Amino acid sequence: MVWDNEINELKQRQKLSKNQGGKESVSKHHAKGRLTIRERIDKLLDAKTFDEVGSGAGVPIYDAKDKLEDFQPANFVLGFGEIGSRKVIVGGEDFTLKGGSPNPAGLRKSVYAEHLALQYKIPLIRLHEGGGGAVGGTSQNKNHRPLGEPVFSISRFQPLAQTLGVIPVVTAALGPVAGLPASRLVASHFSIMTKNAAVLIAGPQVVKRALGKELSKEELGGPEVHLKSGVINNLAEDEEDAFDQIKRFLSFLPDNAWQRPKRIISSDSPNRYADELSSIVPKSSRQPFQMRKVINHIVDLDRGETTFFEIGAKFGPSLITGLARLDGHSIAVIANDCMHYAGSMTASAAQKLRRFIDFCNSFHLPVISLIDEPGFMIGAESESEGTIRYGTEAISAVMQSRVPWASVQIHKAFGVAAQAHFGPQAYVLSWPSAKSGALPVEGGVAVAFSREIAAADDPAKRQRELEEMLATSQSPFPKSEGFSVHELIDPKETRVKLVNWLNLAVNAQTDTPEPFYFSMRP
Repeated sequence: MVWDNEINELKQRQKLSKNQGGKESVSKHHAKGRLTIRERIDKLLDAKTFDEVGSGAGVPIYDAKDKLEDFQPANFVLGFGEIGSRKVIVGGEDFTLKGGSPNPAGLRKSVYAEHLALQYKIPLIRLHEGGGGAVGGTSQNKNHRPLGEPVFSISRFQPLAQTLGVIPVVTAALGPVAGLPASRLVASHFSIMTKNAAVLIAGPQVVKRALGKELSKEELGGPEVHLKSGVINNLAEDEEDAFDQIKRFLSFLPDNAWQRPKRIISSDSPNRYADELSSIVPKSSRQPFQMRKVINHIVDLDRGETTFFEIGAKFGPSLITGLARLDGHSIAVIANDCMHYAGSMTASAAQKLRRFIDFCNSFHLPVISLIDEPGFMIGAESESEGTIRYGTEAISAVMQSRVPWASVQIHKAFGVAAQAHFGPQAYVLSWPSAKSGALPVEGGVAVAFSREIAAADDPAKRQRELEEMLATSQSPFPKSEGFSVHELIDPKETRVKLVNWLNLAVNAQTDTPEPFYFSMRP
């Protein structure tokens, strides 16, 4: 054959590139309990669907006779694949080569991942494990002087930002992740990390040099740090669990912002009643209840298991956010958790809500809001955290929302913060246990009638009398009488009512889906 020599060299290069950092480096990686990037891709994708892009990128090494001796591949693996027969783009650092710190070809491939996703408008999955750039840049020439990119080149951060508005982006931290990979990790709609991972702006040595503090990777950026900071949404038991959560998250979403989520056939009856809901809220307003039980009684069940997929439980824990199915439709769920700060809106909960609502708008997910909102969190710490600014920002995001909304007032709905639970033209239901107003009676009476209470012969008795008198104004019955809610319902009917509403709302969507853009917020 005419091109036998060239084809043989091509095959040799491809074979050598599969060696990654070499047997010793791969063995050390396995000894740490971690998979290589190629093993990760194979486990994540449907069998034999990975179609690599740029497998020949790297540095050839020739002997004295110009015969190919070795080939050092780019330390970022990239390509197309399928998850449940659905096309995706997947890529990640090869930690067995220089700890994932990008070589020239690796950096180019990593940046190209976003370009590919934007071009073909399909979900992007990044599997991160690696450090950022080296002090001397990406060149392997020790005498090389980094020149930077030309002034007319497109910033690598531009496509990074653009993807968030138009395609689902999912990332996983599967080991130490620092620098640029850490920034790319958080530039996503869903982020997850394994127990042995760490996400860092800078590693321990840099911190020690700059700040004089000796801290481990775990202390700087382990799961306990970043689940609470909001940098990471969810924790995975291991890499396999991480891949399962990625698949589940993507199952609720369309391929891009020009599509709506696909409805699946649900085995759960749309007419299922949940008797437990009629007694789940205690009579005492001080006694908590389990909001997640409420969610699980309302959303679809699949083989007896809830379809609710929670996102970011540890960050802003007074607000529950997640995805689920209702009569086969993908939905977003927000709900107050009275087990944390009585369900009040903290600065972190407000940030969580704003980000989640923007995500819902981007991918056309109807929102169901389950309300037990006592108001903004109060106190010195809340004030210093800027809760009112973040809270008003969240309310603005809700008011700019353009997806169908249903709001179910389950218990409390007080103050300005309650407005974050009612989207434009929301379908509003109320349970008999609902209470609403400017302030909770207990605190409001103490403020509004402070002089009258102090002057009474029995101040405590007078306060109780005033609270009982005014409690009727916060009852759901006057709200229903004044048509301030669509329906006051028996709680066990909630699923049936929401299913009927959702099918109407989805069928009424005649506009063409498109990316979501918003104006300035507080």
